[in-house]
Amino acid sequence: MKISDKLAVEINEQIGHEFYSAYLYLSMAAWCDSANLEGSGHYFRLQAKEEAEHAMKFFNHALERGANIVFKSIPEPKENFSSLVDVFTKTLAHEEFITRRINTLMEIAQKENDYLAISFLTWFVNEQHEEEKSAERTLNRLKMIGSSGSGLIMFDHQLGKRE
Repeated sequence: MKISDKLAVEINEQIGHEFYSAYLYLSMAAWCDSANLEGSGHYFRLQAKEEAEHAMKFFNHALERGANIVFKSIPEPKENFSSLVDVFTKTLAHEEFITRRINTLMEIAQKENDYLAISFLTWFVNEQHEEEKSAERTLNRLKMIGSSGSGLIMFDHQLGKRE
């Protein structure tokens, strides 16, 4: 079943948002590494890889459904970071934005009775729930620890164990 023009346009937009997410998380990885938080840098490099994989899922879905793929410029991340708490505050805000985007795609698919898109997007709805929950949990733990000291170093070490 060919995808509608409206949904194809929105999926093209989402491909850009997912690649921007990868750029944003790479900028966070760079900041973390420069702040001697290499475990957190590792965490965000993996996040960046995951976001690029999400972009490719949208890309493949759209192509399989006969959509014309239109690549747009990916803006550079303009974020400046002051602490790991700040990094995760911005991570959570960004994941909430992506959730709103996924929900918009789902609303379009539902209005169009595009059951294939609904099935495809359901994975992303669940993924975004996990992403937000993880970012919020990490942020809350960082707020308990504070921005310096052995607690932060231990927490950074834990983030570095992510596979």
